[in-house]
Amino acid sequence: MRTPPVAAVGDRPPPRRVGPLTQTHIVRFAGAGGDFNPLHHDGAFAATAGFDRPIAMGQLTAALLAAWLTDWCGVENLREYGVRFTAPLAIGDVVELSGEVTSLAPGDDARTLATMELAATRDGTTLMSGRAVIVVADG
Repeated sequence: MRTPPVAAVGDRPPPRRVGPLTQTHIVRFAGAGGDFNPLHHDGAFAATAGFDRPIAMGQLTAALLAAWLTDWCGVENLREYGVRFTAPLAIGDVVELSGEVTSLAPGDDARTLATMELAATRDGTTLMSGRAVIVVADG
């Protein structure tokens, strides 16, 4: 079990950039999750839906954001995770994953919990916002 990270209000773990997103990323995620909607792999179909290229599943963006977070804090220290989709991630995009500790509070088990505001962005456009609660070390 990893030691919880030391964190204070205002702390920002180092952001991560992922991409450019490829068709292979989307197809692999589709295979893992079973989402074979043509919006995610067929350019002509994506165009009929108003997109200039196939878009990733929202859950792919959520998974990238969760992976960034848990690489920093340890999945065993994650207590809550929720996201809100605001714009699609498309083939060729580079996404930046980031977050900030916004509050600290005692947990039910006498451990300190940090609330974090999370974001996945592309060139300044928010693709996804989120919130997580993690266990942190006193320090």
